[in-house]
Amino acid sequence: MSMIMASSLSNDCPNSIMAQTPVAKPAYRYKNVFREAGHSEKEIDKKLNAVFDSLFFGENRIYFEVGDDMGYVSDIKNHDVRTEGMSYGLMIAVQFDRKDIFDRIWRWSKKYMQNQEGAYEGYFRWSCKTDGTSNAMGPASDGELYFITSLLFASNRWGNDTGINYLAEAQHILKCMEPRETTFPAFRNFPTRTVRMSLIDEKTKLITFVPGSNHTDPSYHLPAFYEVWARYAQDGKSDYWMECAKAAREYLHKSIHPETGLTPDYNNYDGTLLNSRQLIGDAFRYDSWRVPMNIVLDYTWSGGKDEEWQRMYENKIQNFFYSQGIDTFVDQYNVDGTTPERILGAGGYTKLRHSLGIVSTLAAASLVSTNEHRMEFVDRIWNSSHLPYADGYYDAYYDGLMRLFAMMHLSGRYRVIDK
Repeated sequence: MSMIMASSLSNDCPNSIMAQTPVAKPAYRYKNVFREAGHSEKEIDKKLNAVFDSLFFGENRIYFEVGDDMGYVSDIKNHDVRTEGMSYGLMIAVQFDRKDIFDRIWRWSKKYMQNQEGAYEGYFRWSCKTDGTSNAMGPASDGELYFITSLLFASNRWGNDTGINYLAEAQHILKCMEPRETTFPAFRNFPTRTVRMSLIDEKTKLITFVPGSNHTDPSYHLPAFYEVWARYAQDGKSDYWMECAKAAREYLHKSIHPETGLTPDYNNYDGTLLNSRQLIGDAFRYDSWRVPMNIVLDYTWSGGKDEEWQRMYENKIQNFFYSQGIDTFVDQYNVDGTTPERILGAGGYTKLRHSLGIVSTLAAASLVSTNEHRMEFVDRIWNSSHLPYADGYYDAYYDGLMRLFAMMHLSGRYRVIDK
């Protein structure tokens, strides 16, 4: 069995210690919306466990074990392993108290994805082949967010003396993601260059799309994660992480369209559109599906700290999609609610769909929303089936993960794991 101890971690990454202010636990707002819809606890447990089992062990599973002590989550349709899916896998495993799955995924992530030296030391390669061969050296910033938070939860749930020091691993990532001057060697047409790089933009305290980039992704903003770090990371930066949480909430207010509630996949730190004319960027597409559920998470984990705005947002976005037809709305829009000129393809298919992933995250919004249609969204996910579409397209990975996370929220099972 792999032994990953704190002493094995590099000390080359920068570190800065700031005043540590104790952060109190908020009054978490877990709610079992499925019970509200009339389902019994036995039915809910059976449904939730069935969705978990299908993703991790079923015929169309996305989790695969390797050897005696490793495993990975694969984006099946893209034939790769992504930090998105691996970090989601960690979060799901710790929520379900599956230390065996958690440890396998972490060991694979550390061996094949985490850079142990060089310009990206501490960061994770955002994509690898299923045999561990790297597809990219650089990270996608949301992966680091989930890795850190999941490791802190693992530390709280299982301790740090069972072969993996989860707290030390989280602290190592936090240390390496701080601002630093990074020199990249010459590559193709790019000369040797030095860049100041940080996961969190220094000026705005907002998460980057990728470290050092000049824009962000609305679906990467998870204020409650920073509050978890403030309470449990023990890195002397609790005040700073609480400031990041506040900045993220203020940013989200600026990022939604005032009428539809839709967010773009990418935008500027001030919430304005990039106007890049690129296929991915200014429209509501796959990344943006996560925003309604992320705001539910913030409401739940932070004790309704931004409750008035969060409820307004969830009502607004559910009302928009309901106006499109609760069984016929599609998965890509311009932020003003019109149809994009170009459609982003997936898995070799390019078409608008009534996708299970967005059906799921809109259902999760019902934990916060108060509109008259909220339980219709809940009914749609409760009665959903994860099956191929009529034309044969099937997304085991992203649709499946969104569905499971939404069901965890709606059953009150997606929780902060305190000590």
